[in-house]
Amino acid sequence: MYQPNFQITPKMLDLIAKISSAKEVVFSAELVPSWEVSLRKDAILENAYASTSIEGNTLSKEEVTELSLGREVLKTKKEKQEVLNYLDALGKIDNFAKSGILTKKDILFAHRWIVKDTLEKKEWEGSFRKVQVYVGNTKTGRVSFVPPKPSEIENQLDEFLEWLNGKKDPIHPVLEAGIVHYEIARIHPFVDGNGRLARFLATWVLVQRGFDVKRFFALDDYYNSDRKSYYEALKTVDRETKNITEWLEYFIFGVAISIEAVKKKVLLLSGGKKTPKGKKQIALTQRAVMIVEYINQHGFITNKDVQRILGVKRQVATKELTKLTDQKILKKLGSFKDAKYILKD
Repeated sequence: MYQPNFQITPKMLDLIAKISSAKEVVFSAELVPSWEVSLRKDAILENAYASTSIEGNTLSKEEVTELSLGREVLKTKKEKQEVLNYLDALGKIDNFAKSGILTKKDILFAHRWIVKDTLEKKEWEGSFRKVQVYVGNTKTGRVSFVPPKPSEIENQLDEFLEWLNGKKDPIHPVLEAGIVHYEIARIHPFVDGNGRLARFLATWVLVQRGFDVKRFFALDDYYNSDRKSYYEALKTVDRETKNITEWLEYFIFGVAISIEAVKKKVLLLSGGKKTPKGKKQIALTQRAVMIVEYINQHGFITNKDVQRILGVKRQVATKELTKLTDQKILKKLGSFKDAKYILKD
């Protein structure tokens, strides 16, 4: 029977406290970017770029963005397909294994999403490997890890999933995500795409367990920023004891970095204001975000300012300002052409 081997350290507790504090700031802020329009899209693009980049994809962040908009970029068909697949998988994550129970069928399905039309052989897509693979440096030939034999894959997955779906004692979602990431990477159930699958399933845990319900995490970005440290952290696990304490400390630190970046975005927008008791957060469109950020910088905004920063005509600018005034986000001072708009107290 599988049972994760790790110790809760002071470092973990400190990081989880910081993560929870930052999350509270984000969830309690009065004004936030519309998640679908801004942070959620940013997180999906960041994850798609970073997760594929970790495994050698050469598309830049700008090219990933262009590709997501349906524009052509000068890269190989395989590299473009890897990014498009990961974007597609992340976009569907809310509806993946919605019951909260993860099965082998779900894992096969997710792998098929992630590697579609990118592998050497079509039959490898969504199919457990039937050959022995080795993890290491392809240039030097040095092997750093030998995954389980093909004949052991399904049995080890069964044991792991039995623990994941049936654990009696509650576990913090961030810890659970880190455990899922490591165990999928360790079992290495497929010929290729295991890293992307592990990071996808870790993100799914945070979403499914209610920790990242608004989908603002870009988990892979931190790990991609220092790939050497990422792989070194995975290798800290002793092959005999399978103690994953060091790996979990590293993983949780990455989550803390990610949520802190979101917190800074929200604080710049809301100025630290909390949602009044009994009221809901106000989610702003991208245009509204630009207007509020301008006021935070300059103290007020005029119709002409809105026309200039949004690149729109007076009628559209008036509509945007009226909408924000009706929402009681802005207060109008003066009238007609000389009117100025400030943030309402």
